[in-house]
Amino acid sequence: MRGTEKYSDSRLAEGNTPKSLNWLDEPYRDSAINDTPSSLAEDVSSSAVLTRLDGDGLVERGNWSGRFDFLMSLLGYSVGLGNVWRFPYLAYSNGGGAFLFPFILMLILIGTPLMFMELAFGQFASLGPAAIFDRFCPLFHGLGIAMICVSSLVAVYYTVIIAWTILYLFMSFTSELPWETCGEEWRTQFCYSFKEADACAQINGSVYYNQTCFNATYAASENIVELAKNSSIRHVPAQDFFERHVLNISSGIEHLGDIRWQVVLCLLCAWTLTFFSLSKGVKSTGKVVYFTALFPYVVLCILFVRGVTLPGSMKGIIFYVTPEFHLLKSAKVWKEAAVQIFFSLSPAWGGLITLASYNKFHNNCYKDALIVSIGNICTSIFAGFVIFSIIGYLANELNMPVDKVVDQGAGLAFIVYPDVVTRLPISPLWSFLFFFMLLTLGMGSEFALLETIMTAVQDLYPALRQKKTWVVLTVCILGFLSGLTVCTDGGMYILQLMDSYAASWAVFLMAIIECVLIGWVHGAQEFIIEVELMIGQRSRNFHKYFSIFWKYISPATLTLLMVFNAIQYEPLEYDTYVYPGWANAIGWLMALAPIMMIITIAVFRLLTTHRDLPFKKRVKELLKHTSGWGPNKFQKAEEEENRNRTIENPNFTVGNPQETRI
Repeated sequence: MRGTEKYSDSRLAEGNTPKSLNWLDEPYRDSAINDTPSSLAEDVSSSAVLTRLDGDGLVERGNWSGRFDFLMSLLGYSVGLGNVWRFPYLAYSNGGGAFLFPFILMLILIGTPLMFMELAFGQFASLGPAAIFDRFCPLFHGLGIAMICVSSLVAVYYTVIIAWTILYLFMSFTSELPWETCGEEWRTQFCYSFKEADACAQINGSVYYNQTCFNATYAASENIVELAKNSSIRHVPAQDFFERHVLNISSGIEHLGDIRWQVVLCLLCAWTLTFFSLSKGVKSTGKVVYFTALFPYVVLCILFVRGVTLPGSMKGIIFYVTPEFHLLKSAKVWKEAAVQIFFSLSPAWGGLITLASYNKFHNNCYKDALIVSIGNICTSIFAGFVIFSIIGYLANELNMPVDKVVDQGAGLAFIVYPDVVTRLPISPLWSFLFFFMLLTLGMGSEFALLETIMTAVQDLYPALRQKKTWVVLTVCILGFLSGLTVCTDGGMYILQLMDSYAASWAVFLMAIIECVLIGWVHGAQEFIIEVELMIGQRSRNFHKYFSIFWKYISPATLTLLMVFNAIQYEPLEYDTYVYPGWANAIGWLMALAPIMMIITIAVFRLLTTHRDLPFKKRVKELLKHTSGWGPNKFQKAEEEENRNRTIENPNFTVGNPQETRI
């Protein structure tokens, strides 16, 4: 079926078409009605979504089956492990309830504007990050490649964390959790099991120390009583279990040691789950994410109800929400709020562009951005209540201040909470629920990271769309092999190195470049007009709001973040271990790799394209979008037809199953 002769819109009257929308004025040839699918495919952008027919060689890029498939995928991508194990700690250490003020403000300043910009960007062109920048601004094609690089690095170590979760999940299928007591294979002399200590105390006031029950008289004579009372040197069994049994953590990154085969098997399981979830494209992923995006909320609600009924829980909640407004004077608090928003919504990683590229042309991505932004912050706040109710209970049990048991990251997920569940009735059930929630949260984010990589490959090489399963399999195998070094005795040090450098200040710079390209080079107003073609005409305030944010406020805020990060930079540490200089150098190489890709590809384009032009004109030409830039013409024409805009084609017969719908 033939497309519309020209996009009809009352706001785009004859002669008023902005320069970036010249594709609207390109009519289809009169002879196009008799063209073959192959010739039509050559006549338009290769980003077009084609309906696959037997023997015609055209392969559908794919779309979400429904709007909620996209919304659930976006929610699963944005709400990840960081909402559960990082935000509560940040709130506690940066002013408690007062931290919500800079957190919400940063959501308004950089989170929502950047998220909406990337969703609209990807949806408009129906392309992933690698291909979209090649057409939008050829000089900065490397920006899209850099996004793929960041997503790839994060996916490697993120999947190892999922592997730990799977290992704990398997170990929850037991009548007694293995970290309830100080196991002989992995305990240290400071391992302190409250279960064993309580049993020891029943024996005529005996003293428990170093997994031994000492007679009270002997303990007093050997100064054991004082050592036993010193809670600062105690290790709960969950800590020794995680560090010595699961990780067998070495003395430093220079000592990688042996491969932890139990972790490797769980890593293989994680990549296998990823493969089967992504092997059929976004239509299969869209169904899986309904579960991975929604199930964590069910578990959070269950854990919240259980948490607030525990003795001492209110102590933790009060500690969490009590505002300390004097801390808002510190620039560090504002930086932490911005970093958490930025890394939670993940702009400039390529995932938002990728997920939106599978949307229908007229999907309201503005509404989606608002829903997910608000959902993200609400999830973070609610997760804080859940975690701190449990931490309050633990502080009450240990007779320690709340701030002494608060931890972040892996410490919270794999030490604090596993220790808490050992004190609950039916502890294996609570352990299973918690780690299954972490698994679904992690997989939801992992799907988007991997989809970003695979979409980039298939957009750059459309022929591979016929071999989606093989593309997914190849990416998963490479990801699995890359993660093996993180499964060694020194793997925790590698993971911390990648987490600190792989998606650090370089991502801020990438987001700034993206704002400059869309807000200044392309033009914020022209981009908003393109957005309105998808979501409908908006008010003048809408134009002003996003123009100001995309051009000024968001990039300025990101620049300040980069400056603060540079000023406050310190060599990496993990617990008491200080990373050697060469390890920090490797970290900086990871951080600089995406930026070097941008520079290298830009230089290559300048040296190989428009060589007959002077340098300044060459730069100017490469900053312009190519003739391939624009919406998916085939998809857009089909949607216009569905809106009852009649398109005549005398050769089209509904009953012919071999007809190509364009």
